[in-house]
Amino acid sequence: MAKSKTTPLARRGFLKGAAAGAAALVASPAAKPQEAAPRPSGLPPSAAQRAAENTTTPALEYLQIVERPGADYMVDVFKSLGFEYLFATPGSSFRGIHESVINHCGNSNPEFITFTHEECSVAAANGYAKIEGKPALVCAHGTVGIQHAAMAIYNAYCDQAPVFIIAGNIADSAERRGRVEWLHAAQDVGATVRDYTKWDDNPASLTHFGESAVRAYQIAMTAPMMPVLLSADGVLQEGEAPKEFDWRIPKLPKIAAPAGDSESVAELARMLVAAESPVIVTSRSARTPAGLKQLVELAETLGAGVIDQQRRMNFPSRHPLNQTQRSRAAIANADVILGLEVYDFFGVVHTLGGQVSVIPRSIIKPGTKLVSISSSDLFYKSNYQNFQRYEDVDISIPADAEATLPALIEAVKRLLTDDRKQAIQSRAAKLAQASHQALEQTRIAASYAWDASPVSTARLTSELWAQIKDEDWSLVSDPFWVSNWPLRLWDFTKHYQFIGGAGGEGVGYLAPAALGAAIANKKHGRLSVSIQSDGDLMMANGVLWTAAHHRIPLLTVMHNNRAYHQEIMQLQRVANQHNRGVDIDKCKIGTAIENPNIDYAMLAKSMGVQAEGPISDPKDLSAAIHRGIEAVKRGDPYLIDVITQPR
Repeated sequence: MAKSKTTPLARRGFLKGAAAGAAALVASPAAKPQEAAPRPSGLPPSAAQRAAENTTTPALEYLQIVERPGADYMVDVFKSLGFEYLFATPGSSFRGIHESVINHCGNSNPEFITFTHEECSVAAANGYAKIEGKPALVCAHGTVGIQHAAMAIYNAYCDQAPVFIIAGNIADSAERRGRVEWLHAAQDVGATVRDYTKWDDNPASLTHFGESAVRAYQIAMTAPMMPVLLSADGVLQEGEAPKEFDWRIPKLPKIAAPAGDSESVAELARMLVAAESPVIVTSRSARTPAGLKQLVELAETLGAGVIDQQRRMNFPSRHPLNQTQRSRAAIANADVILGLEVYDFFGVVHTLGGQVSVIPRSIIKPGTKLVSISSSDLFYKSNYQNFQRYEDVDISIPADAEATLPALIEAVKRLLTDDRKQAIQSRAAKLAQASHQALEQTRIAASYAWDASPVSTARLTSELWAQIKDEDWSLVSDPFWVSNWPLRLWDFTKHYQFIGGAGGEGVGYLAPAALGAAIANKKHGRLSVSIQSDGDLMMANGVLWTAAHHRIPLLTVMHNNRAYHQEIMQLQRVANQHNRGVDIDKCKIGTAIENPNIDYAMLAKSMGVQAEGPISDPKDLSAAIHRGIEAVKRGDPYLIDVITQPR
C-alpha cells in the first residue's frame, strides 16, 4: 500500500500544535478553563464535554519549589561522617538524596558509583570496608532493593564488615503516587534484614535522622563491626526543612574498641609464658595495619607458632613462625592455644569425621589449655547460626583482640626471664625450620601438571605472582577456589594485600567485593588483582560495566573451570556415600557451565572492559598477564579468561 505523502507533515504539524498549546498554557497561568455546556440529564457526556468538565487549574499552580530540601541535610550528615562513595542502583525512593549528592555537594564525598544490582552495591561496600577499615554508603530502593541486597548484607554481617545502608521508603500512604510506590513501600522496611544487621532505625524527622545516622555509624564501627540500616523517608528527603530546624549535625566521637580486662590478660600472659608449645590461631584479628604488627610482636616475643585461618590478612605468610601449612601438627603438639577472633574454635581442636552423621574427634593433647579473645562474644543473635559449635575454653575474654594485644604483649614481656627467653629462641628456631620445610613441599606440589592444558591453578597463580611481586599489589579475591595457592606461594606482608572471602559464603560476592576493594585501592595507587571464579561472575557480571564506566583499575584473571565445581565434588561424595559409583559425567548434570561455553572476554568487551582469551595453553599466560598489568597501570580494568583445571 502506498504511503500517504501527508503523513509526516501532518505528524509534525500535530506535534507543533501540541507544543504551542503547552506553551500558551504556561504563558497564561491566569487563563480560565472554558465552561462546559450543560448536558441533558441521564445522557452520557460527549468527548468535548468530558474534556471541559475535567479541565483543571494550570499545572504551574501545583508547582512546589523547595529551597531547603531535607535531603540536603541528609547529605551534609553523610559528608560529616567521611563517606567517600555512595554505591547504588538508582531508585525513586531515594531520588531526593541522589539529587542532593549531585547538586548540593557536587558528587564528591560521597561520589555516586553506579551499580546494576543492589547485591553488587552492598558486596562492593563489603570489599571496600576490608581495605579502608570504614564503611561506604549504600542506597537501596525500598522493599525490592533491600530484597535484592539481602544476600550481600548477610555476607557482610557474617564477615563482620561495617556497611552503612540507606533504604528509601514512603511511610505515609497519602504521599504514595500510585501502584509502584505502594508496592515498593513498607511499614517497616528494615524488617527484611533485621536478623542480620547490627542495628536499624526509621527516622521520623530530620533531627531524628541526623542523630540516628551518627549513632548507626558508631554502632557499625564498634567491634564486632557489622552492617547497619536507616530508612530514609521520601517526604522527608524531598520536602522543605522546617523553618525552625537548625541544621545541626551531631558530633561523631572517637570510637575506642573494647579491650580485655587486666586480670584476665595477666592470667593469660602467665599461661603463655609458662607454655612449652603455645600456638596462636587467628581468624580476623587484624582490623588495621597495627593489628598485623602487634600479632607479629606477640608471636616473636613468645616464640609461638601462628595459624592464620585467613579471614583477613592477619600474619605474614612467609614469617618463620607461620605454621598455617602444618596447622594440624601444630595444634596436636600445643599445650596452650590462644584463639584471636576465631569464629569456629570447635573446628580448630576437632576433626569432623563420619560419612553420614558427623562424628567429631578431638585432636589436641589431654590438658591443653584453650583461651579465646573475641568481640563476637559481645554480640550474638538467635536465628542465623553464624557462631558455630560451642567449645569448652578455659578463659573467654569478650573483647576486641587487636585492642587487647598491646596490654597482653606488655604483660608477657614483664614475665620473661633469661631462661624463658633462651627456651623461646630454641622453640622459634625449630618452628622456622618446620615452616621452611612446609613451603618447600608446597612448591613441589605446585610443580605438578605444570604444562597441563587446561591450566593448573598452581601455574596460573605462579605466573601471576612472578609479575606482580615487585608491584604494590593487593589480592582482592578469595583464593579458596584455586586451592589457596596464592596464600601458600606468595609473600603476603601488608594489611591490604588480602581481604579474605565471603563471610556468609554466598556466591556472587567475589566479583563486586573485588571491585569495591579496587575502588578503595585506587587512590593509593595499588595494583588490584582478582582471581575470579566463573560461577560467581555469572551472578554479578554487571560489575564489569561499573568497572568500565568509572574506570576502576582492576586486573581480573578468570578461574574458568566451566562448572560449579564445589557442587560436583559434593555430588561425587554423596554418590560414593550411597554406593552408586562416582561418574563424572553424571555429576556434571546441573553443575557444569558448558554447552555452550561462556566467552568471558567477549562478555567483558561488551561492557567496555578490555579483555582477552580464552587461554588454555599455559605458555600464553605470561604475555597476557603483562598486557593486563600495563592496562591496569594506565587506570583501566582488564580481564583475562583462562581455562583452568577444576581446583
